[in-house]
Amino acid sequence: MNQIAPAAGFSFTADSITVSEGEQAEKLGCIGLDPARFGRFIDPSFFIGMGIRAGASAGISAEGNVNMLSRIVQHRPLLLDELLIPKGRIEAVDQVPRGQRVTTDAWFEGEDGGRAVSVPRQSLRPDPALASRGAGERPAPVIEDAAGLEVRGEFTLTPEATRAYSTEGNSIHYEMEAANRAGFRAPIIGGGMGVHFLVYELWGGNGLRELDMDIYFRRPIFWDDTFEIGLDLSGKAIALVKAGKVLTEARINKMEKVTW
Repeated sequence: MNQIAPAAGFSFTADSITVSEGEQAEKLGCIGLDPARFGRFIDPSFFIGMGIRAGASAGISAEGNVNMLSRIVQHRPLLLDELLIPKGRIEAVDQVPRGQRVTTDAWFEGEDGGRAVSVPRQSLRPDPALASRGAGERPAPVIEDAAGLEVRGEFTLTPEATRAYSTEGNSIHYEMEAANRAGFRAPIIGGGMGVHFLVYELWGGNGLRELDMDIYFRRPIFWDDTFEIGLDLSGKAIALVKAGKVLTEARINKMEKVTW
């Protein structure tokens, strides 16, 4: 497929998709998370990467791109094997010192035509010809002091697990040479992969009926990193933390548990 330069106003619809129990179990299991925690529901973290791949299927390359911030809005529970239709629209393309900052709205509709989950995002599309650094205005931190978080778990990634999780389309997640060319010491995990650890901690009980969280990718997470999950005592924020520094953090706008 010919690659299309991202442009504001470009819309796309991709082929309908499902997430099976086996697929969810394979991907969560390879990064050390128990898929049984989600029961018959889909972990909404998957839709971050799936939204990116839906754009790629329409010709918008994800190669070399770096996720800067995203949002998950789960409008209702998402069932394994449910048929969903990916859609999206590029809202803005802004020039920044290091390349282009692309703002995309992506969402998945059920067979009734209503939004089941929305995953808007902003990503950096680096320009290799530019030596400058910087990707535009940096949002204010959600968590001011990582030392005040309640540690809820620790995980260590491995290159093998990261390769097993990663999907073709952006080789900085699974190829050393591509990551080095992009200025990283080693491959970095995709943003959605890190979000699994946050949602896993929040899930609990019968799961979540609704979830709305703003996610900020502050620092790269390398494929061999060890990090902690830290929960803000107010219950309004959660983060992945390494050596006292926030790697990925999320502001929890709304979280409603399933009560049946």
